[in-house]
Amino acid sequence: MADGTARTITLIVVDDHPVVRDGLRGMFESAPGFEVLGEAADGVEGVDLAARLDPDVVLMDLRMPDGGGVAAIAELTRRGARSKVLVLTTYDTDSDTLQAIEAGATGYLLKDAPRDELFTAVRAAADGRTVLSPAVASRLVSRVRMPVGAADQSLSARERQVLELVAKGTSNREIAAELFISEATVKTHLTHIFGKLGAKDRAAAVAVAYDRGILG
Repeated sequence: MADGTARTITLIVVDDHPVVRDGLRGMFESAPGFEVLGEAADGVEGVDLAARLDPDVVLMDLRMPDGGGVAAIAELTRRGARSKVLVLTTYDTDSDTLQAIEAGATGYLLKDAPRDELFTAVRAAADGRTVLSPAVASRLVSRVRMPVGAADQSLSARERQVLELVAKGTSNREIAAELFISEATVKTHLTHIFGKLGAKDRAAAVAVAYDRGILG
């Protein structure tokens, strides 16, 4: 473990391409503050590995021949796993990405993201913060379409402020400090935001907000 300044974040890599797994393992093992506990080649193996090793973060590919990522994320959610799941996607739109968010993924990032961005995203996920980069969101949110009349789309100025900070990966505590309000008030705002946008969590709310032009 790290020496009091920052804890070591543990993770596993789930991807059917050995080169990708090797690359990610090497990248994280060469950086301070991370420990790769293991790797898996498909979703089924990934769920078993996560259950056995209990990592802070699971880096999850979506398209794998033997057990896809969406089903694996849903199973981890069903089991109440502590691990946060970060979806790894290619630059092209992956039709499963929204399903992965809905299944319980904390967020998603590009496989070719810069090292620092990847490290920052994993740290944010380990802290329970949403990881939703605009670069990927622009390709994802075109699929987010709410039925007409399903939700009140108007957010208050304060709700927009809260949502903008959520999109930056800001925690509830940090949002409270930034806006000089209590954490309880932040949670109340989030509840209202989720209701108005028809979203069940932070990641989905940000995706819908990008899609509707509330965030841009």
